[in-house]
Amino acid sequence: MTELISALEAVDVRFPTSRELDGSDALNPEPDYSAAYVTLRTSGGDEGHGLAFTVGRGNDVEVAAVRALAPLVVGLPVEEVLADLGGFSRRLTGDSQLRWLGPEKGAIHMAAAAIVNAVWDLYGRRTGKPVWLLLSELSPEQLVDLVDFRYLEDALTRDEALEILRRAEPGRAGRTAHLLEHGYPAYTTTPGWLGYDDEKLVRLSKEAVADGFSQIKLKVGADLDADVHRLRLAREAVGPDIRIAVDANQAWGVQQAIDWMGSLAPFDPYWIEEPTSPDDILGHATVRRALAPVKVATGEHTHNQVMFKQFLQAGALDILQMDASRTAGVTENVAVLLLAAKFGVPVCPHAGGVGLCEMVQHLAMFDYVAVSAGTENRVIEYVDHLHEHFTDPVRIRDGHYLAPTAPGISAQLHPASVAAHRYPDGPVWQEEAGT
Repeated sequence: MTELISALEAVDVRFPTSRELDGSDALNPEPDYSAAYVTLRTSGGDEGHGLAFTVGRGNDVEVAAVRALAPLVVGLPVEEVLADLGGFSRRLTGDSQLRWLGPEKGAIHMAAAAIVNAVWDLYGRRTGKPVWLLLSELSPEQLVDLVDFRYLEDALTRDEALEILRRAEPGRAGRTAHLLEHGYPAYTTTPGWLGYDDEKLVRLSKEAVADGFSQIKLKVGADLDADVHRLRLAREAVGPDIRIAVDANQAWGVQQAIDWMGSLAPFDPYWIEEPTSPDDILGHATVRRALAPVKVATGEHTHNQVMFKQFLQAGALDILQMDASRTAGVTENVAVLLLAAKFGVPVCPHAGGVGLCEMVQHLAMFDYVAVSAGTENRVIEYVDHLHEHFTDPVRIRDGHYLAPTAPGISAQLHPASVAAHRYPDGPVWQEEAGT
């Protein structure tokens, strides 16, 4: 009997991170890290888990978007979906009516990401492999079949993508072994949230160095004098040899970004992240030219592979920061990794959010094994929040992500955590409401 996708559930899960100002930045001063949490079930009893990350209000909109896509998924034969994940993703993002809400951007595209990631999680579980390894063992031809080249061919052709993958193919086994033994380099944003006081900033910065991190990141952009003060404290705490990246979270106009960063230059910032509107490709290019050799990093709010293509064509970034749930999940991110490889731009995934560390590690590790074949100037963001809620949480040792070995994409939440943090009726939120 044909096994079908029998159910697709979406739950509004929110964590009250605003209590301690974890995740706070210039434009998001009091976030409650949240997820539209997806569980996909099959008639044979298998499951897949995925999520779309938000910062609180509006998470119910994301859940509604997932539910709007569910009729396109429920009832499909499982093996047919897994045999053509590129086609599945294109049909999910290309519905003739729902695409009007994007197309391929915003809440509906993030909902597609949550579902696509859940399908990849299902695929990993059925093969007994973590998704990074599952991807790394696909042939170049299977990988390029995932990619929709329709809007990319002026920058990346199918033949060029095949060449990139075939060039990396001979060393896959050795890189897999190296990854399993040594892990993948990380940096930490844990010390740098904007709402933390001086003592906490200094203490966490020193702890990061002691834990083996060679790079930290601080949020900036709300007050120049405060930024100068905080950067001075951080630089004194970590010394001259640790990289300090800064992240404005879109707070500035183009010229303001250039001027503000001039004031921070004495503290040797390694990169400036999201210096201006995430949609302003040419603005990023202007900032990059003005601030070199300080690097420009962006991508966590880049909607889709076409925008990434344009950022790369315009020379608007030095560091590409893909996100596991902003673009349409694993499948579209394969295309983004190939674009980055074509243009020679390192990928340092965004992971500041619930479940993002767990998922993006698979993308970066696949990139190392099968696409870029290197880790030079590549690091995965790490934030030390909420991992205890996951059944397969990230593992960090000496400033490196240890490669996950459990099957899937590491996005499954503990049922007790879902029940406690379900919004608005979970006990955590009932307590917040005083009921």
